[in-house]
Parts: sequence; C-alpha cells; structure tokens
Amino acid sequence: MRSAKRFDRLLRVRTLQLGQVRSQEVAARAKVAQEEALRARIAQLSANVAPAEQQGMATQLIAAAHYRERLHQSALVAAQRVDVAEQQLSRAENATREAKRDQTAIEKLIARGEAEAAIKALRALETLPSTGRNRHDLC
Repeated sequence: MRSAKRFDRLLRVRTLQLGQVRSQEVAARAKVAQEEALRARIAQLSANVAPAEQQGMATQLIAAAHYRERLHQSALVAAQRVDVAEQQLSRAENATREAKRDQTAIEKLIARGEAEAAIKALRALETLPSTGRNRHDLC
C-alpha cells in the first residue's frame, strides 16, 4: 500500500513536470516563430531600401547605404537569434521526451504493481478451503 501511494505521488509529480516542460516547449516554438518573423521583416525592409534606377541626391544615396548597412547588421543578429531560439527549442523537445519517458515509466510501474496485486489476490482465492456445500441439490 505504501509503494502504491508513493507511485501515485510520483505520477502526479511527473505529470506536473511534463506539463511544465510542454509549456516551455510551446514557448520555445513561439520564440522561434517570432525570431523568424523578425528576420523576414528585416529582409523585407532591406529589399525596400535596395538601390533604385532613379537619380537622387548624394545625401539620399548615402543615407540609403547607411540604412542598408544597418539592416544587414540587424539581419545577421536576427539570424543568430533564430539559431539560438532553434537550439533552445531542440533542448525543450529533448526535455519533453525525457519527461514523457519518466511519466510513462511510472505508469508502467503502477500497472505492474496492480497486476501483481491482482495475481496475489487470485492466488489467495485459490488457496482458500472449499466450502463443501452442494449448491445443486435435488429439486
């Protein structure tokens, strides 16, 4: 009985941990999506600032070049942030798999304990002495 209570407590703890790890994985997925959206937005801005065929003033060309350079630097940083977010997502997925494995192991231990208890009860019933009553007497 004591081990059944302990297994039930462990199962509750592992279930809570699995829920927390899954929420961290969802947050990591959202972070990756956010960083990829940022990278796409920076690429879109860079495309909009590309040099045009029209002739403009030198200050406008210099400002556009400076702006493109800043966007290029931002794009590099955004790519690094996406890589970091993907690494965090990978770690979160691994943690989810480990938590699920731990929870499944506890569930299997509980099921094994219940099966052993059932077998023990059946064996106890087999060892009981027969009642000796004849249930089917003549009518």
